[in-house]
Amino acid sequence: MNHQRLGLAPLAVLCVWMAVTVPVAPAASPKVTKAGDALRVVTPYQEMKWSLKQPAFLSLAIDSLGGGKVGANALRSPAVGRGDYEARPAGSAGIEYRRVTSSRKTEPGWRFEANERMLRLVTKWSAEEKPEPLVFEFDPRLNHATLLGNLNGDGTVNLPAVLHLPDQGSYRVSVVGGGTGIVLGYDARRAGTGYVKISFPAATAARPLIEYRWEVVALYPKLTKGEQDARFNGFRKNWLNIFQLNPRLRVLANHAGSDTCAFCLYEYADIARYTPPLAEGVTALDMVRQSLDRYLDGLPGYGMPGWIAFDVDQSQPSRDPPCLDAYPSLLIAAADYVSGAEDTAWLEKRYGGLKLWVDKLLAMDHDGNGLFEYPYSGNSNSWVDPAGKRPANWWDTIGFGHEDAYANALAYRALRGMEMLATRLEFKEDAARYQTAARKLRDAYFVTFYNPASGLLAGWKSADGQLHDYAFMFVNGAAVHYGLVPRDNADAIMDRLLAKMKAVGFTRFELGLPGNLTPVARKDYTLLDRRWGGGEKADNSDGFQIYENGGATACFAYFTLAALYDLGRTEDADRILMPLLGAFERGGFQGQGTNGMSNDWKAWDATPWGYEGLLVDNYYALLAVLTREHTERTGIAYGVK
Repeated sequence: MNHQRLGLAPLAVLCVWMAVTVPVAPAASPKVTKAGDALRVVTPYQEMKWSLKQPAFLSLAIDSLGGGKVGANALRSPAVGRGDYEARPAGSAGIEYRRVTSSRKTEPGWRFEANERMLRLVTKWSAEEKPEPLVFEFDPRLNHATLLGNLNGDGTVNLPAVLHLPDQGSYRVSVVGGGTGIVLGYDARRAGTGYVKISFPAATAARPLIEYRWEVVALYPKLTKGEQDARFNGFRKNWLNIFQLNPRLRVLANHAGSDTCAFCLYEYADIARYTPPLAEGVTALDMVRQSLDRYLDGLPGYGMPGWIAFDVDQSQPSRDPPCLDAYPSLLIAAADYVSGAEDTAWLEKRYGGLKLWVDKLLAMDHDGNGLFEYPYSGNSNSWVDPAGKRPANWWDTIGFGHEDAYANALAYRALRGMEMLATRLEFKEDAARYQTAARKLRDAYFVTFYNPASGLLAGWKSADGQLHDYAFMFVNGAAVHYGLVPRDNADAIMDRLLAKMKAVGFTRFELGLPGNLTPVARKDYTLLDRRWGGGEKADNSDGFQIYENGGATACFAYFTLAALYDLGRTEDADRILMPLLGAFERGGFQGQGTNGMSNDWKAWDATPWGYEGLLVDNYYALLAVLTREHTERTGIAYGVK
């Protein structure tokens, strides 16, 4: 397998893990002040308020880089506990809680202590105290907190684990002494105002002492040239943002209280390949494996038949065919996992399921030309259907159908990955089959999708033979990055994309990139509601810049950046990447605007048009930093022929 062409293994060799930022100054003592009914604790790494009425945190915010730029409070006010408490200072930066009915000689049921970058939460059992669990309820409207670790069947999470606050950083959470058998309660919903709840068990008669330790950490791959460059702070703080575990579905998802999408798993896996260990015995690849196992065991994610919308009352199972990018995404994730974790035992156990997926993919080449076809035609004006047919790929308001250029690019990479996995198990016939299919796809790809009129690759070729070309940036970028464009054409395509972007006036790279630079006409748009980019004019120009119809987002911006870095065009790519990294550092893709829409999509004037509040696909763009590092170090343009 040509790892260089697919942008896989070389980065792993070049990345040195950076698990915790190193303080640049001596540790600072916490500043502790009384603030109303709370004790406020501030350090360069964390800021919190502890209740003076009951064992509870009233606020919590961190800066994992230690610059004193803590984010906004992420917590809701805690529920009132049972009984009255006396809160007393404990040491220089601590507080202890004892029930008013307990004697002064009784050890406090809970004690909190802080230093510059650490929290200690100690709970002790006594017949007088009978401490209650400590519950943290995060408000998704403030921050989409998530708990990352090894999930159990009931959605609880084993320790150690990582509590991650997107745009702020992470706590590594553990139990002093190992804490065998202690698991954290974890739940998340998006219905109503939504919540993410994490529960820390209190001490019991059977386990009379538990000490939880929270350590502020920044988990990211170390950069050789940019490690001291402040422009990459958004990369360092937000590398983990793409990982959000849904505890009810027990898979990686759009965010902890949202849906899981089969066609997104490869993004998580690509980032997981280069993520340092989260904690002892816990890796990001573990979460990828657990998600793969759920899919292999029959969980239907969005983009697969039978999918039911998470947390939506009376949602009906999807009757659409599998999206054309669903199986490729899952197969790429499997190749990432096996090669990253070196887990041949898992591959041996799961190869049959993976082979079934690739067989289903290969069966989608209905006409034998090497490209895979979606059952829906993709013809213009074919989407007006009361049943609301779903298009072929992730871009689910645009009429991708039949032969889809983006999904086929993913399929090429997936087939090469399956060739690698079959070779690892010495299944020579399977490996040869996948290699042949990949070559056939590659040979057909450029001649099918290239549009001489624009000099770009079209988004899809419909069943009636028409090319549908709306200057899709991600389609052209992915094709270049995966080596599906002849070298002589790659630069010309990127030249035309950049020229087109300049001509239409898009310059605000802190917003990300538009998926398409030309409005998608109504005849090719599937959701004719202005809120989702469907205008009333035939050319849909009155819906342009809204959501997927040319809206700006960091989602899939990676492919444009990667293609430019592959071609050695660092200056062109940096012109996009550096403002985008600045926006990541400022938290520009999380939360809502004054219009009630969220910041994961924006019009070119920065008006929000998103819906999730946090959409993890935005943070796949951070992988471009590693692609940049590779190109700068080696001078190799590895994504093209």
